[in-house]
Amino acid sequence: MSLIEKLYGPFFDLNNWASVISSGQDWMIILSLVMIECLLSVDNAIVLATQTRALPTLKEQEKSLFYGLWGAYLFRFLIIGVGVFLIHLWEIKVIGALYLMYLVYRFFSHKFFGTKTVIRTHKLKRKRILPLFWSVVVQIEMMDIIFSVDSVLASLAISSNPVIVLIGGLIGILCMRGIAEIIMNLMRKIPELEPMAYILIAVIAIKLFLTIPMIDIEISSGAFGIFMLCMFAVTMIIHFVRRSLKKGK
Repeated sequence: MSLIEKLYGPFFDLNNWASVISSGQDWMIILSLVMIECLLSVDNAIVLATQTRALPTLKEQEKSLFYGLWGAYLFRFLIIGVGVFLIHLWEIKVIGALYLMYLVYRFFSHKFFGTKTVIRTHKLKRKRILPLFWSVVVQIEMMDIIFSVDSVLASLAISSNPVIVLIGGLIGILCMRGIAEIIMNLMRKIPELEPMAYILIAVIAIKLFLTIPMIDIEISSGAFGIFMLCMFAVTMIIHFVRRSLKKGK
């Protein structure tokens, strides 16, 4: 009980909250944490946008992100309290990287071997434990758990006050969900973005795996951002070329 009080006590200290909310210096730290959260969550936003595509309607896709948002808030509260132990959870990154590569394999195997994959998918649907909507929500929460490790550690390195880290994280998650919705809407209008997103997911999986302690190679956010912009530019060129060829016919 004393351990739980030590880990989560600062969250229920009203004086701590009042001090943070009334401090301009703390809000500057929170703003920097929000920026870090958004930068580190671009990977997550891409994955979330592709996961919601499994749902048939826009309403269900947006609803899954909404439920995922509240789940992410609850998990962020829990995980900040035990943030000092997160460094030992490199195994979760390996599981996450393997799962992301599985998503890429499933997508492209369906693209190239559509008939066989569809048959397998129907069989899987009969055995599904949860309805499709809730299985997507669970997948969204899994990705939040995997991707929050880096952002929480980065935030705790800037401020040791869990209330500051929590406020920055919650605002950052909200911004990240907005990015996911923008990507989701773009995918509906530009279908070529979907395969591009899965190529990015493969790169994200490799990026995630390389950060485990035994390898310890960090691909900078800047390098990933440049790669993502190049991929987006190539995809847009392909989209407009294909559209002009269709008009020519």
